[in-house]
Amino acid sequence: MTGEWLSLSEAAQMLGVHPSTVRNWADQGEFHVQRTQGGHRRFRRQDVELWIRSRPDAGSIQLELVSQSVLSKTRMHISEGHLENEEWYCKLDDEARQQYRHSGRSLLQGLITHLNSDECDLEAEARSLGYEYASRGRRCGLSIVEAAHAYLFFRTVMLEALLNVYQQANVRSPQAWTNMFHKFTTFTDLIMITLLETYEAFQRGNR
Repeated sequence: MTGEWLSLSEAAQMLGVHPSTVRNWADQGEFHVQRTQGGHRRFRRQDVELWIRSRPDAGSIQLELVSQSVLSKTRMHISEGHLENEEWYCKLDDEARQQYRHSGRSLLQGLITHLNSDECDLEAEARSLGYEYASRGRRCGLSIVEAAHAYLFFRTVMLEALLNVYQQANVRSPQAWTNMFHKFTTFTDLIMITLLETYEAFQRGNR
C-alpha cells in the first residue's frame, strides 16, 4: 500500500499534529484506517486531505507553515551573524550544532502538538524535551546559563514563527491569540524549568 496510503507519521506530518493525536482521532472514528500484515496503521491520502479541507475554521496551525517560517527565521539569524555572536554557539563543533538543530525540530513538533491538542496535560513531553536540552548542553560542555541561552534562542525563533503564521493567516479572534500565547508559554516554560532542574541534579551528582 504505497502512494495512496500514508503511514501514521506521514499523516501526522500532513495534519501538523503529533502521531499520538492522529492515533487517537483514528480510534475515535475520525479516519478510516487499514492495517498492514504487521499491524501498522495506514491512512488513505484523500481522506486526510478531505479532513483538512473540511476544517478551515478549526484554528489548527499546520506544521508545514510553521516549519517554513522557523527555517526562514533561523536562516535570517545565521545570515545576520546573530548566532555567531552567541557564546554558547561558538563552543559547539559542527556535530554539536547539528544535534541542537535536531533538538530544535523536536521542540517544534512538541509545540505544534500542544497547540493543536485539546489535551491539557502534555507535561511528560515537555519534561522530556527539557531533559534532552539539559543532557545535550552538558555533553557539549555548556554551563547552565549557556544551555538556557541555547534553549531560549530556539524558543524565540518558534514564537516569531508562530506570530508570523498567525499574522499571515489573518487570525482576528483575540481569544485565538490568547489561547496560542497561553499554550506556548505554559509548554515552553515547563521545558525551561526541567532544563534547570536537570542541570542542578547533574551538579549535585558530581559533588
